[in-house]
Amino acid sequence: MKHILLSLAALALCMSLQAQKYKGVVDKTIAVVGGETILISDVEAEIQQLRLSGYTSDKDMRCEVFENMLDSKLFLMQARIDSLTMNSDMVQSNLTQRMDWFRTRFGGDEEMEKYFGKPLYKLRQEWSKALEEQSLIEQERMEIAGKIPEITPYDVKKYIDETDPEDLPVVPVKYQLSQICLYPDRAKAALSVKEKLLSLRERIMNGEKFATLARIYSEDPGSARRGGELGLASKTIFWPAFSDAAMALRPGTISQVVETPDGFHIIEVIEKKGDMFNARHILLKPQYTNEDREKAFHELDSLRSEILKEEIKFEMAAQFFSQDPATRTNGGQMADPATGSSYFEIDQLKPADYAAIKELKPGEISEPVESLDNEGYLQDRSGNLVYKIIRVDKILPAHTATFENDYNELLERVRNTKQMEAVDAFLEQKVKDTYIVIDPLFAECEFTRQVWNTRK
Repeated sequence: MKHILLSLAALALCMSLQAQKYKGVVDKTIAVVGGETILISDVEAEIQQLRLSGYTSDKDMRCEVFENMLDSKLFLMQARIDSLTMNSDMVQSNLTQRMDWFRTRFGGDEEMEKYFGKPLYKLRQEWSKALEEQSLIEQERMEIAGKIPEITPYDVKKYIDETDPEDLPVVPVKYQLSQICLYPDRAKAALSVKEKLLSLRERIMNGEKFATLARIYSEDPGSARRGGELGLASKTIFWPAFSDAAMALRPGTISQVVETPDGFHIIEVIEKKGDMFNARHILLKPQYTNEDREKAFHELDSLRSEILKEEIKFEMAAQFFSQDPATRTNGGQMADPATGSSYFEIDQLKPADYAAIKELKPGEISEPVESLDNEGYLQDRSGNLVYKIIRVDKILPAHTATFENDYNELLERVRNTKQMEAVDAFLEQKVKDTYIVIDPLFAECEFTRQVWNTRK
């Protein structure tokens, strides 16, 4: 198949674009896939965004991005043939998140427009189109992967029989655990924090510098060194209570105490631009005393003794005394919030929990330990302070996966393999049936899929 020739001058210029943003100096079609085209500016824009997001690769990033775009165009073509429709709500949500992330990253609309060299409405149009296409592409991938036959025990057994034992997955050691939890008196600690923040607020109102007190007292290490300043950012990246309080303030005024899942704050707004603001804050978190700890440890130690003496069953003690609503109704049995599984690998456990149980045998109960709960899991936070005793219910040693003990893990492995094979088969066939032109600019790329290497 004939390729479009590229002049040496244009080739040298395109290959020199590296990490610089694409400024529209050179643009051309570098691939035709059926009725879809890929521009070099598309590749450069994607690389630009990946690098801003911190993405790195040990491969040639341009070749990697270009190959992904080639794959995507084939999925997009099929999605249009299949008359799939985009998820408008998800597209709009993702667009808002992307816009807000970049606005915050650059400190405002003007700075973002300057960096990308395009007005805001143009960026919104381009990103909206890209996200709409991405929605269709992901749906088509799911359609193809979903067409594989239901995986049966026979398929799993066949996979085991046909796979070299050394290539079978190794299941790491897993623990099944139960716990009894007690929380410190948060109301008392919260009152103390509020009083301290109100005292700091009064000092600011009397003339002391907010920035100075933030450096001394704030427990947000990222902003404390900057005098509490957060930088111009979209209100959507903060907790709603924080954003609402900040947006209600006039620049230069100080908020009352604001509570968020991170702790308690006082806020000073420096600047507002539309739905963005720059503010200073002082964050204080509830602090608990040795008296709180000793009281909880004493109660937990008493419960542990009664359980060991068989005066009460662990499950009954958990139901009556544990203050963790997620486990008390289940006799204290813990579950991974990510999967719902009652088995934990070591890296899924809180460090304090693992330290407490790593030397225990099944049936043994830890001494009282200070740890964290899973309250902040979905928000990628560390959780709240909790005191607990932990019983080791079962320990599954590390082992090569077997049909009898690890059927679910093997089932998922087989399903994923067959889904990948279905996607690969679709792409292989689609490449053969589709009119494709790839520019010589990418002739040196070593694509992951061999089929693309044959079309250069």
